Amino acid sequence: MRVTVGSATDVGRVRSDNEDSFLADLPVLAVADGMGGHAAGEVASALTVEALSALAGRDDLDVPELVRQLGRANDSILASARSHPEQEGMGTTVAGVALVSAGDGDGRQWAVFNVGDSRVYEQTGSGLVQVTVDHSLVQELVDAGVLSAEEAAWHPSRNVVTRSLGREPMVDVSVSTLPLRPGQRLVVCSDGLSDELDAAAVESVLRASPDAERAARALVEAALDAGGHDNVTVLVVDVTE
Repeated sequence: MRVTVGSATDVGRVRSDNEDSFLADLPVLAVADGMGGHAAGEVASALTVEALSALAGRDDLDVPELVRQLGRANDSILASARSHPEQEGMGTTVAGVALVSAGDGDGRQWAVFNVGDSRVYEQTGSGLVQVTVDHSLVQELVDAGVLSAEEAAWHPSRNVVTRSLGREPMVDVSVSTLPLRPGQRLVVCSDGLSDELDAAAVESVLRASPDAERAARALVEAALDAGGHDNVTVLVVDVTE
């Protein structure tokens, strides 16, 4: 099967710096959304992508090695902050997919991973499905039954994350698996997309854009048209025979 990746990123209409970074180099496809003043968020996201890029070209990647590499990214962020006091407190969310062994010795599957509120979606016949679960304050409130999903989308604390890279000790990485199949389309994005467009709006753009690169660009443009209040980064992943 062939995997095609389209990518797009934009600083948005409000912020002066783009603190997002992305990696589109199989077997790992990822988006990191940095946080922290004085451009430190940009440093944290870049260090995460740099660590994951060390896995490029691997055809023997497994989930434990992927998680260990995210731990190395966490260590790099902490080391940089110790060396540069102005970066203290920086961190980043990250989400993505990686091709890993299917475990039965026959082919590969997707490992879907995230730390924080960057997301992975899968387009299915019944609609767009969020595969990752946000590590955020509002998601905890939704899980506890305090907020509905609709209320969480507009809650003033919706951008408060409960996990990020750049913390001591290293936080848990959420990992799940998806089969690799022809006709599959995945979206990896920072919250600059999900905060501006709901799942129905994202799916509408995807259905109008059969090409992965055009789809990624169209999603970024749609987020900008909806307000562009944050940096926005999108990867669209198509699997074909």
